[in-house]
Amino acid sequence: MPDASSRPEDLVIDRATPTEWSAVTEWAAGEGWNPGAGDAAAFFAQDSDGFFLGRIGGEPVSAISVVNYGSDYAFLGFYLVRADLRGHGLGLATWRAGLAHAGGRVVGLDGVPDQQDNYRRSGFELAYRSARFAGVPQLPPADRTVRPMAPDDAVAVYRYDSACLPADRPEFLAEWLSGAGRHTIVRVVDGELTGFAQVRPARDGLRVGPLFADEVDDARQLLSALGDFAPGTPLAIDVPLRNEPAVKLMAEAGLSPSFETARMYTGRVRIHHQDKVFGVTSLELG
Repeated sequence: MPDASSRPEDLVIDRATPTEWSAVTEWAAGEGWNPGAGDAAAFFAQDSDGFFLGRIGGEPVSAISVVNYGSDYAFLGFYLVRADLRGHGLGLATWRAGLAHAGGRVVGLDGVPDQQDNYRRSGFELAYRSARFAGVPQLPPADRTVRPMAPDDAVAVYRYDSACLPADRPEFLAEWLSGAGRHTIVRVVDGELTGFAQVRPARDGLRVGPLFADEVDDARQLLSALGDFAPGTPLAIDVPLRNEPAVKLMAEAGLSPSFETARMYTGRVRIHHQDKVFGVTSLELG
């Protein structure tokens, strides 16, 4: 059984099934990450081979996900070692096994502050910082330009999503946008999609992500409408701090910042509309 004497050479690392990954979700909840209900189904839909567990004596003790998006980009998340076994090199062995799955792709991650120096030593460079904002939004009601996403919106939503990210992710979106308990909305002005957003149940309140919008008023209308799905329930959204209109909108809505993370990459990613990202999809998969 794993204990304080456990060593990296005792570790057996292999791919995890969605059922096995439920243990990692519990670890993430214990770290205060507040994972969304049903998130794992969308994660595995994108790359079912990108989830790794380290085991000692058959018992899970470490985890990492490195999910490939096409041939050029991957995203690293869920880098965890069981709390009572940290400091024994188990994490580094798991890290190396996970990164091997990315091959020559540029890799992104959202790193907590106490790990960012370690990530830099592994070749990751800072792109921007994010903060989680939480609370019950206090905004005027949304207007009639905001409505639930319909099947006919799918092509426009997929294109919009692609323009806001370093990679396309149709397999992920197909699951993410349709999972149980999730509400995806769009704003359409004069026949044109000007943004979309989703809210989903989480361990603590609701999680928003993504919140992509042309302008701050589009984001305001979407955020207001998301709050209507569970009036009075706190929601949380991870906001890039370089998007100043987004940060000001969070203050206007009465949401308060809590912990910060940093988006980091191992190389250059394709050009995308960073100014339209008012809330990232998830810290685990970008």
